[in-house]
Amino acid sequence: MKRFPSAPTDLFEVLWTGAYPRIFDRQIPPHQWLADYVATYVQRDVRQLLNVGDLRAFTNFLQLCAGGTAGETHLSRLGADVGISHNTAKAWLSVLEATYLIFRVPGWHPTFHKQVVKSAKLHFVNTGVASYLLGIREPDQLRTHPLRGALFESWIASEMMKRAAHEGVRRELFHYRDAAGLEVDLVLSDAQSVMLIEAKSGATIASDFTHAVDRLARGVRQRDPQRAISTRVVYGGTTRQSRGDTKLLPWHEIDQLTMTHASAAP
Repeated sequence: MKRFPSAPTDLFEVLWTGAYPRIFDRQIPPHQWLADYVATYVQRDVRQLLNVGDLRAFTNFLQLCAGGTAGETHLSRLGADVGISHNTAKAWLSVLEATYLIFRVPGWHPTFHKQVVKSAKLHFVNTGVASYLLGIREPDQLRTHPLRGALFESWIASEMMKRAAHEGVRRELFHYRDAAGLEVDLVLSDAQSVMLIEAKSGATIASDFTHAVDRLARGVRQRDPQRAISTRVVYGGTTRQSRGDTKLLPWHEIDQLTMTHASAAP
């Protein structure tokens, strides 16, 4: 996006606009383009991929998925809220994945911890589409929106997923939550190393921003000292800082979030 002169420089405008290149290439108002995209997706593409008899129900399903972005997927609950069966919800979710509207991030379960939650998280690939489905009609609404943090997390997850795909590397993306309540938004893992990432949409660094990644990192290092591990927080501010071993990156430097900094415990 940074290659386009018209690319937004405000975090909330970035989340609201999304990252479809044509919006910037053709100078199309984001809300207009996203409205046309969603209409085309529902009215044409879905009919070709799946025999959806009730398009209103499918649209409701899309909106509920947008409301659940960065949250764990519960098909039975989704189906009940829309009025469809568990199997239908599963099929519709598969269509959203097949058409690159959403992707799911499984739970990470390191061998040293057995009481972990393995439910996958659902993320929208494009936060502009999610914002449109949520009825967010201008960027400033995100400043106080209850799903601001969830959209920010999904944006980071999507950037990490797309980066790995474009680099052609095998890098798994997970999230972590255990029975004790410890949660880490994203876990990037490959054969040699692991990176723990927290997403914080606030512009001011709070004292607890690094608590989750630091705590999980200590557990991993104690049980597997040879594992290379690094911890990062991506936040809504503008300056790069450090808190102990954890680096805090401003949102606009997300393209510098790589696993090359990971190192094993001494």
